[in-house]
Amino acid sequence: MSIPFGVRIPFVEQLGFTLEKFEGGHSELRFDTRPEHCNSFAVTHGGACMTLLDVTMAAAARSVQPDMGVVTIEMKTSFMQPAKGLLTGRGRLMHRTATMAFTEATIFDADGRACAHATGTFKYVRRLPIGPKTAEGQQLQQPPQLSTD
Repeated sequence: MSIPFGVRIPFVEQLGFTLEKFEGGHSELRFDTRPEHCNSFAVTHGGACMTLLDVTMAAAARSVQPDMGVVTIEMKTSFMQPAKGLLTGRGRLMHRTATMAFTEATIFDADGRACAHATGTFKYVRRLPIGPKTAEGQQLQQPPQLSTD
């Protein structure tokens, strides 16, 4: 089974994002919004849009080195107009250092109008294996118990 993002991201699976482009510092994701993704104004919730922008930028950063993971360090988002229906996120890696990626992404609606834009900084991190006795299954050390006697 192929994992489109190179790693399983349960939240992205839940939202239904699809990865359309992942190469050379560019990414494109699609998000066919559903009623449960909307706010009280019946448009896509800002949090869902920010997640699309975040994942789009992360994919652009990872597209030049897919064996590495990235974590979001900071993100600035501007909302320009309501987003609804089928949305497309287009991302670009603007600059990279050995450990950092500087990115941008824009969400477009089905008519090609820009709805939201973000810039973000990501840190490249080594991907750890998942499973027992690994990154996901590790036991965190508990602080020593203090005696009150």
